[in-house]
Amino acid sequence: MASSLTKDSARPGTPGSEKTFFGHPRGLATLFMTEMWERFSYYGMRALLPLYLVAPGGLHLNAGTATAIYSVYVSLVYLLTMPGGWFGDRVWGPRKTVAIAGGIIMLGHLTLALPSSGTFYAGLGLVAIGSGLLKANISTMVGHLYDGPDDPRRDGGFTVFYMGINLGAFAAPLIIGTIGENVNWHLGFALAALGMALGLVQFLIGSRHLADRSSVVPTPLSAEEKSSTLRKAAIWAGIAVVVYAIVGFSGNYTLNWILVPLTLLGVIIPTMVLVRIKRDKDLDRPEQSKMSAYIWFFVAAAVFWMIYDQGGSTLSIFAESSADNSVFGWAFPVSWYQSVNPVLIMALAPVFAWFWLALNRRGKEPSTIVKFGSGLVLVGASFFLFLAPLTIAEGGHKAAAMWLVAIYFTQTVGELLLSPVGLSVTTKMAPAKYASQMMGVWFLAVTAGDATTGLLSIAGVDLNKTNIVALEATLAVLAGAAVWMYRRKVKELMGDVR
Repeated sequence: MASSLTKDSARPGTPGSEKTFFGHPRGLATLFMTEMWERFSYYGMRALLPLYLVAPGGLHLNAGTATAIYSVYVSLVYLLTMPGGWFGDRVWGPRKTVAIAGGIIMLGHLTLALPSSGTFYAGLGLVAIGSGLLKANISTMVGHLYDGPDDPRRDGGFTVFYMGINLGAFAAPLIIGTIGENVNWHLGFALAALGMALGLVQFLIGSRHLADRSSVVPTPLSAEEKSSTLRKAAIWAGIAVVVYAIVGFSGNYTLNWILVPLTLLGVIIPTMVLVRIKRDKDLDRPEQSKMSAYIWFFVAAAVFWMIYDQGGSTLSIFAESSADNSVFGWAFPVSWYQSVNPVLIMALAPVFAWFWLALNRRGKEPSTIVKFGSGLVLVGASFFLFLAPLTIAEGGHKAAAMWLVAIYFTQTVGELLLSPVGLSVTTKMAPAKYASQMMGVWFLAVTAGDATTGLLSIAGVDLNKTNIVALEATLAVLAGAAVWMYRRKVKELMGDVR
């Protein structure tokens, strides 16, 4: 590492050759802090969201509606990463897009801090839009700091960057959650705005350390494309305004007029994107085969995220009403459960990385398919585990906090098996034509999973009932078993990808 850094610093013009942040380009510190504060604001607000929605001092909604709103919100964040990437590639460039995104997120949190139910949903929308814009572009800028894909510092740089994500996610529920639950909900949302403001200020100050490429618009829109895009956007916006004006003035408007279309879009758009890529006649036979295999992974991932993301909604609402949220007699806010996953990720990710390397040296590392299937089985097992505290609560008792910690632990191990593998297989199996878009396609699996949860909640399905939890757990385990049973077929479709 040291010799390669010396070699890099000897080449004039190498981005970040001054090497001041853990041996990495100085710009990594800027992006690390931006992502840390953005995740601090995002996860802090997310930890408060379902609790605020059901609280008597909040919006006082029923659990089903709260879960639907939460699920729609999370699905939108990931759905909007695709147009977010498009803006970075074709309109503003990554650096400008991230700066604008930070401002939108901060404005969204400030809007959430206003004590009004009307502005609350507008605030959620702004945070979702800003997060989609930022998430799609900030990782791209990390890549720009290095001298191509073969730069030996590149993988380590992304590891440091992702530590920022988990640091922000760990601290947020402890700080924002405590203030929101124990002092004032809206003050908690305001703290999230402050976190994003700090991230934005240091991004603007430190952006001089970023690579010049980050300011470039890679494929700018032509004048004709720009006018066509604006015209189509205006038409769709006009249609939406007319429809909702008619519904509103007729007195028939309910929250479902927003929730139902958004949840349907969360299922329909991922399906349409996959179908469009699969039917593209420009793809050769090996690429078509890999896309057929990828659809297996995509559907399985959607099932995984459908259950996993209920850790912030279904499990949180259950903990609020039916768990003894204390350890050795010391009570803690419900939102603190959301810090369990990031601290476990930081503790276990290095262990998993070492374990896979050790197995690989012996020729015993499990295949991508086996890891993926195991992740699904584990997320299903977490909901089988959830049946125990549900049964305790149905008996009129409070479930111990350690039941919930055990559920989050099982889900985190499943995540470490499935999520890195999913990211890796997405880049390896992407057709050349869609190489830059496929990471957005992977995020659409999260959209599809959360949108499905939203649809179930809107339909009146009580996700805190033992029969529904058992059904979801069984579905995940069966999906994992199916991936494993058809592993030879999927492996054959994957071609040269391992």
